[in-house]
Amino acid sequence: MPSIKKILHFISSALVTSVAVALLVFAMTDSWSTISLDCSRPGNATNDGSAAVGLMLFEVAIVRVSCPTFGGTDSFEVFPTLMEIEGPYATLHGLVLGLLALCLLCSAGSILISLYNSVSNPYETYMGPVGIYVCSSISACVALLVIIVFVVNVLATNMPEELVKYSVQGLQMELTNKTAEMLVGFYLVIPYIVLSLGAIVLIYLYDHAAYTHRREQQKPTEDAPKEIMMY
Repeated sequence: MPSIKKILHFISSALVTSVAVALLVFAMTDSWSTISLDCSRPGNATNDGSAAVGLMLFEVAIVRVSCPTFGGTDSFEVFPTLMEIEGPYATLHGLVLGLLALCLLCSAGSILISLYNSVSNPYETYMGPVGIYVCSSISACVALLVIIVFVVNVLATNMPEELVKYSVQGLQMELTNKTAEMLVGFYLVIPYIVLSLGAIVLIYLYDHAAYTHRREQQKPTEDAPKEIMMY
């Protein structure tokens, strides 16, 4: 049966990772960004209107004001729509979704290993602290990659512009002055990363203390005179 200290550390790790998972699941259902664009008719030097793209992971809402001639509000599923639009947008968005699924999978593995260690004494293998280090590290690194890929898809590509053009069914317009504001869903990935690293710290503190305790127990034998050890 594990010691009380070991139980507390591994249960705490499981709880911290569970909170991280809850935050990430909530983030996946919330808004990630709002992109604003100026809208004008082709060849017109002045802006006639504007468009705002409210982007979630699975849905997008577009509000047009005098863009290109009349306004309107449209909403549709993100991924199927991006699949219809030529370009790398669907690939990058699909990568974001796939990486988030990998985060959840690795976090689930970290939770299961933590709970297993809280009720048993496994060997120092992937079912021990090493497993938690690996799972939680992958979760944190992949979540950071999610942030990078999402920002690239929003700011470095024409995905918002293509979504607006898709919503007006082929009407000609020019979209300029793109500005993006990241929202709650996007920023919740950051505490997920911090909590995943926190789970690693909790297990490292226990692992380091256990290692130090084992070394202290070995010292009397190491320091004993050779004549005594011969007997």
